[in-house]
Amino acid sequence: MTMTLAALVAQSRNTLSDAGLADPATDARALVCGLLGFSTTDLVLSADRPISDEEQQTVQQALSRRLAREPVHRILGEREFYGVRLMLSPHTLEPRPDTEVLVDAILPFARQCVVADGPAQLLDLGTGTGAIAIALLKEVPQLSAVGADIASGARDMAVRNAALNGVAERFTGVESRWFDAITGRFDIIVSNPPYIRSDVIRDLEPDVRNHDPILALDGGSDGLDAYHAIARNAHAYLKEGGMIGLEIGYDQKQPVTELFAARGYTLIKAVRDYGGNDRVLLFTSQKA
Repeated sequence: MTMTLAALVAQSRNTLSDAGLADPATDARALVCGLLGFSTTDLVLSADRPISDEEQQTVQQALSRRLAREPVHRILGEREFYGVRLMLSPHTLEPRPDTEVLVDAILPFARQCVVADGPAQLLDLGTGTGAIAIALLKEVPQLSAVGADIASGARDMAVRNAALNGVAERFTGVESRWFDAITGRFDIIVSNPPYIRSDVIRDLEPDVRNHDPILALDGGSDGLDAYHAIARNAHAYLKEGGMIGLEIGYDQKQPVTELFAARGYTLIKAVRDYGGNDRVLLFTSQKA
């Protein structure tokens, strides 16, 4: 009997469901559509479309990887973030939807900067795929960005993603541990740094623990190492009146606010994510 598109999706869903995965229907649709080039509309309009043996084999191989807890978008090799397409690699954190909250929070200030003063500069620390910087570059044509990452593989992927999304001429990738290789001053500094406590890493879901790079996860004994590094050094790289936008862990609003306040920064906005958790803090530099 010939396998149809609808039957393949149903079979894939059942396989993942039997293994106890959290969202088998979504995973099945994403894998089948992503691997075979179908849209979600095709799942309805072309449900009876015959599936070749080769296509079945491609999906079965992907299901085996998902059953081993490899994330769907790592299997596909890419994902969408804030309307931009991002390639993934073992060197990069997979961007999460909650990080889009940081883009939304910083975007009005970025637009305000270019309206008031013309072209503006952004520094994205721990850029990974380049997600935050590239999303902002797409939204603000007069913005340019430096994406810094300690991992050369992540830096290279960010540069590749900038080209993929048509903003390569405004994006510069730099291999740097925080500010070590950075020069100049910026209107905006953003970061989604590692903020998970070292002793919690082993308890993360295998989808994260085994596939996201440890450098992008481990924030030290209290999860605050990166925030200390940024707060300690940002004054030398942030323009007067500039803004720092940070993603934080759900329980880190108070300690991160306190350590930045101790360095002369003022919290101007705190934003919660889609689950209602504290997720983004915006600080401004204190005028002399």
